[in-house]
Amino acid sequence: MNRRDFWKLVLASSLVSTGLVTFLLRWPMPPPARATFEPPAATAADVPLSEDEKINVRIYEQYSKGVVNIVSTTVEYTWFLQPMARQGVGSGFLADSQGHIVTNYHVIEGAEGLDVTLFDNSKHEAEVVGVDQINDLAVLKIDCPGDLCEPLSLGDSDSLQVGQKVMAIGNPFGLQLTLTTGIVSSLGRRIETRDAIIDEVIQTDAAINPGNSGGPLLNTVGQVVGVNTLIYSRSGDSAGIGFAVPVKTVKRILPDLIKHGKVRRPWLGVRGVYLNRRLARALELPVEDGLLIEEVARGSTLEKAGLRGGNRKVRWRRRYILNIGGDVLHSLDGQVVRDEKTQRFILERKRPGDKVAIVFYRDGRKIEDEIELVGQEERRRFRF
Repeated sequence: MNRRDFWKLVLASSLVSTGLVTFLLRWPMPPPARATFEPPAATAADVPLSEDEKINVRIYEQYSKGVVNIVSTTVEYTWFLQPMARQGVGSGFLADSQGHIVTNYHVIEGAEGLDVTLFDNSKHEAEVVGVDQINDLAVLKIDCPGDLCEPLSLGDSDSLQVGQKVMAIGNPFGLQLTLTTGIVSSLGRRIETRDAIIDEVIQTDAAINPGNSGGPLLNTVGQVVGVNTLIYSRSGDSAGIGFAVPVKTVKRILPDLIKHGKVRRPWLGVRGVYLNRRLARALELPVEDGLLIEEVARGSTLEKAGLRGGNRKVRWRRRYILNIGGDVLHSLDGQVVRDEKTQRFILERKRPGDKVAIVFYRDGRKIEDEIELVGQEERRRFRF
């Protein structure tokens, strides 16, 4: 391209640019945009609650005031024997207007001091009134002002059904008055604690975490149906499998804990071996289930009922020495005594002074009778 052609191209480009700018400047401008704001369809407060949500809100508002936070202080010692205070957190609930609080035994075990925080954040010193390690339950007492005592009512755990809605209120990880919801996942569970085996436990998927122990499991009318006790978890946090002691256990032992500080349980006072088919046939016994009585303790229930222990010793399977010739306890209260768990299950629901039907065998003869149960406080020398 020569110099003359170059300047022709520059002139042509200038003319095109000038024309385009002129065109755009003369183009009519659109009217200014007007911003319009439509009010939101509804605020969060205006959104209607579902029936299920209404139940949750009502239960929390009405019954969370009966749930307490429990801080237990234990004393541990360092390698240099210096005392060091350690605190744990749990939950509980008011059982009456006198300030009695139901919680788990493991929440207060070994505590040197117990502080209870009520719904208004007021703190109160608590004393232990009674404990039951077997059912992992305990009762505390505080001087509760009348306007702050909001006891919860005890419901009926026997009427629970799998799939029924339940709610847990407690203090997981120290977060006071937390509500979680779920259903009854199963009934009649048997769980093993460090101290005993608890029967007829409620399984729920309502979130239960450390700190929930001792808090109430509620039904949809706000009644306590269980005491949240432990979780099944590999991580230590809730995995949707929680367990609660049924409220019927609380109702059964609460009067004893308040009045006596412990549960008054009956004492059979026998030592023996539980039968199986092979042993029963070897000894030519008339039944294959029951307890072959080897020894009866003085002053015990079965001693007063006239049952007898063995009178001669034999070797069984080369390793065991059995004291045979005694009575065979076949059933108590209409239930066959097949093993130690069954025996304990029967007696757990009875109290000293209760009368129960008994069936036993003596010299091949069946005997039926009614006996009165003797309490454990009658123990003297024997510990069985």
